[in-house]
Amino acid sequence: MDVNTFCSSMQAELTGWKAKAYDIVRKIEKLPTGDKDKVFSEVNDLHILIEELNDRISKLQKECPVDWSSMKNDITSKITHLQTKCQEIGEKGYWG
Repeated sequence: MDVNTFCSSMQAELTGWKAKAYDIVRKIEKLPTGDKDKVFSEVNDLHILIEELNDRISKLQKECPVDWSSMKNDITSKITHLQTKCQEIGEKGYWG
């Protein structure tokens, strides 16, 4: 895979994950206060991840590095973390 293809693919994938995270946050924001409190830390983690995803997307749009292996590992790690957070929230019945 060449660098430009990688950057385009990662932008699309990160944008998709950011959208999923926003969807989760919006659903949780509609819950009664007591239910929101139960997933407070997960929601905060999602907000942090959304900001990190925004930063990565912006970086990929502005510069497409020649050596992208470390960025790919970092992005993969963040996506895995986001998947875990989505699963945790789903297990609590707020995301399916």
